[in-house]
Amino acid sequence: MFNKLYRITFSKFRSGSFSPTPVTTSTNNGENNDLLQKLIGSFGKYQFWVFILLTVVKLCSAFHLFAIIFIAPKVTFICLPNNSTNCPCENPQYIDSVFTNTIVKQWDLICERKWMIGFTQFMFQFGNLVGSLLFGAVSDRFGRRLPLIVACIIQVMTSYASVYITNFWWFTAMRFLLGMTVAGGLVLSFVILMELTGSEYREVTSTLTHSFFLVGEMLLPMIGYFVRDYQTFLLILSIITSSLVIYIFLLPESPRWLFAVNKPEECVKLVKRIAKVNKLPSENIDSQIEEYHKQHTDTGKKSSMMDLFGTPNIRKNAIVMSLMWTSCSYCFYGLAQFTGSLSGDIFINVAINACVTYIGGFLSIPMLKWFRRRPTYMVLNFTCSLCLFVLATCRGTTFAVVLATLGTVCSYNAFVLVYMQTNEIFPTVVRSAALGFGSMMARVGSMIAPFIVLLEDFNPWLSPVLFAIPPLVTGIMCLMLPETKGIELLTTLEQGENLGKIDDKT
Repeated sequence: MFNKLYRITFSKFRSGSFSPTPVTTSTNNGENNDLLQKLIGSFGKYQFWVFILLTVVKLCSAFHLFAIIFIAPKVTFICLPNNSTNCPCENPQYIDSVFTNTIVKQWDLICERKWMIGFTQFMFQFGNLVGSLLFGAVSDRFGRRLPLIVACIIQVMTSYASVYITNFWWFTAMRFLLGMTVAGGLVLSFVILMELTGSEYREVTSTLTHSFFLVGEMLLPMIGYFVRDYQTFLLILSIITSSLVIYIFLLPESPRWLFAVNKPEECVKLVKRIAKVNKLPSENIDSQIEEYHKQHTDTGKKSSMMDLFGTPNIRKNAIVMSLMWTSCSYCFYGLAQFTGSLSGDIFINVAINACVTYIGGFLSIPMLKWFRRRPTYMVLNFTCSLCLFVLATCRGTTFAVVLATLGTVCSYNAFVLVYMQTNEIFPTVVRSAALGFGSMMARVGSMIAPFIVLLEDFNPWLSPVLFAIPPLVTGIMCLMLPETKGIELLTTLEQGENLGKIDDKT
């Protein structure tokens, strides 16, 4: 099925017959401004090579994000010498029926110390928050390539460090730093790919690149099944993560960023290289880019994350989008961890959840291709909420796993859509900052999620109900955003502020 989809989707550029001209849709100010896409092509051999290159960071990000499921699973224990199972327990003996060693066993994270399990994941997600903000802002000033390489190098170092540290607080500190780099990798890899891809390929490319994140989630229970010791488990993940060092030698800069910050010489050099690889005409590239810069006076203006809140329309879009990011992350990561706590085999539950989400994720291709952004987001969120409300009434059953999986599929597809919509709503000069800010707000949701999962100890219906409310609310709020299906990527702040003001025909 995937091979057939691949052939249909990419047959044009595999044969070298892709179109060099993007679709003729325009921004809401009536201007077709995507000169770069005309020069480098919408999706050619160069873009495909970058797409393959960036799948590595997606795989590694999934490993580290979902590792908590297998390094801190539920454990059973008895208290010596009276063989009690009640708390407090000063001398626990763990029953190693599934895992031989976990961080729970390593540092006795039970009873009054059980909150520390949620805290270490909280700090990982807090690192995501800081990393999203930091790398998103830095990349709009210093480019996409350098910050991503820095994030990858730190990710490799902290990944190995977390294997050998024997103190819980230092382990948690490494998880915080690891979380920072994971967020930077996810945000910047997506920005680079989307800034190279034409609008007619954007939906498919976005879905496929996110699918490799789910491939990482699918591989994780397979690794966990054969490796039941958390340190060996983390070591294997670290070895795989080491492959990120190839970015030092192979990762390109975004030509759109060079174009936006007024670096014409570097932009022309890279555009000519891409055009050559894609077998497109490279004559007069210098003059075309120079002429375009003359027509856009604010190109090259230094921008910052504060520009997201400097004008009314962009500010409104930034606030609404940030709440949508929070809701998606809260549900997706919460449900993923929640699935691991459901009845049944933890490896089978997580694997089924990931596989179904992977297959269901391809539904986002026709949804993004054929349907508008706002109604699609509403349907996905309302369906997710409905699954969770029903789940609250049938805990402990096989049907509960089905509902949790369906909710995860909807939440994942909403996440893909939010990534796409953020990329379309905000102009190049603040695009990384917008994605960074959105990803930062997403980590607020994912930081809260582990503690919501723990609430099932108090009442089994409480967790699913609390997971169901945010998508219901943001599903309505998305109506405040402009429709962006089919538009070319915006370049200037003026275009971003005018989006949706003149008309909403797209």
